[in-house]
Amino acid sequence: MKRTRGEKIFHAINAVFLSLLGLTCLFPLVNAAALSLSDTQAIVSGRVSVFPVGWNLEAYQSLFERTRIASAFQNSVIITVVGVILCMVVTTLTAYPLSRRIFFGRRFLTLVMVFTMLFSGGLIPTYLIVKSLGLLDTYWALWLPGLVSTYNLLVMRTFFENIPEEVDEAARIDGCSETGLLLRIYLPLSKPMLATLTLFYGVGLWNAFMSVLIYINDTAKFNLTVLVQNMIRSQNLLQEIVASGEQIQVVPESLKAAGVIVMVLPMLLVYPFLQKFFVKGVMLGSVKG
Repeated sequence: MKRTRGEKIFHAINAVFLSLLGLTCLFPLVNAAALSLSDTQAIVSGRVSVFPVGWNLEAYQSLFERTRIASAFQNSVIITVVGVILCMVVTTLTAYPLSRRIFFGRRFLTLVMVFTMLFSGGLIPTYLIVKSLGLLDTYWALWLPGLVSTYNLLVMRTFFENIPEEVDEAARIDGCSETGLLLRIYLPLSKPMLATLTLFYGVGLWNAFMSVLIYINDTAKFNLTVLVQNMIRSQNLLQEIVASGEQIQVVPESLKAAGVIVMVLPMLLVYPFLQKFFVKGVMLGSVKG
């Protein structure tokens, strides 16, 4: 159908508005990247906005040589990778039986899980349970309380329910067991949804902040998010890092920006590989019919 003139104007205005909104959201990240790569004098004089002024990698060199950012990066990778594997395995093993119509009590169990989206025990009871289990100062305190996201569970369950029953029946005629049905039929057909939920869990674990502050006391086990936040808030720490450099001259603003870029960059690199599955996985898993 050919668009009218009014529709063309409306879509043009929408495109301009959304483009400006997107640029506004992108500007802080671009500015941080420019600050981390700019010359010290340019940063001090306030001449850095979008593009780097006088390319300089001393901030990153100082960051990796004089802080624990390398070990914090390793901790973040461990928390994210192991956490995503555990979350996806448990979520899959929970969503699959709830999607089977022959499973007794699936409606009751689903309502119980939805109830947890509205009401929770709260921070103090959760902390006491984690402490009583002896999980303080371990990464299990980060993984176990959030092992299953109810929203992700419902998305996965609905996706499984939307798979045609004919596929199920054909697999059973060929002698496929429930385990084989899940591993050979359902999971291969669910790649968009699995990629989407992996991204959801991965971003949440990579950006874990409050849970690390609450449950982890050993600074050597801090992840990248907490380390960068502490570095940004502590002016004394920044001054010590700057003063410790004999030949490298950086300013606190450049160190802050470099820390933010190191923290954000891995997710920016991973997202393009999952983008093609993202919208398709969410739409197919959230709408039944």
